[in-house]
Amino acid sequence: MSRIGNKPITLAEGVSVEVSENNFVVVKGPKGELSHQFNSEMAICIEDRTVIVKRPDDSIEHKTIHGTTRAVLNSMVVGVTQGFSKGLEIIGTGYRSQLKGNDLVLNMGYSHQVIMPVPAGLKVTLASPTDITISGIDKQAVGQFAAEIRAVRKPEPYKGKGIRYKGEYVRQKEGKKAK
Repeated sequence: MSRIGNKPITLAEGVSVEVSENNFVVVKGPKGELSHQFNSEMAICIEDRTVIVKRPDDSIEHKTIHGTTRAVLNSMVVGVTQGFSKGLEIIGTGYRSQLKGNDLVLNMGYSHQVIMPVPAGLKVTLASPTDITISGIDKQAVGQFAAEIRAVRKPEPYKGKGIRYKGEYVRQKEGKKAK
């Protein structure tokens, strides 16, 4: 029994879900429009402002994609109504970021600047040179771009310098010790 897959998705006011052939789903809302191709064996039913995902049988293959289908569909509905955001913080002397047009420029202690173009559909804001916020309606795209930024300089375990998610705990090692 899938607890996540059996939960109905309630649609907010102003959100419409269209299911075409082969489970190509288009979700439209106040913030924009998202589309995704789901597995054609899953049954996506729309019944008065709720969406229900049903699987054809209890085989292992169908059980594995049942909850995933519902979770991705729910993320699409939440994305077009509220949107998603991820926060990053830069820690380290001389480490900073800035926006130049549609590019995020990172100075992370390398001999060169790291220039990252912001993908379409995402918005990057800087509260300070060490505080980055990525927002958009596609949960996967927001998380992927945040992970790419973090990969430029991951937090190191001795001083904690680098790029980390807001609220992320970085376990620090003790380092060398005199006896």
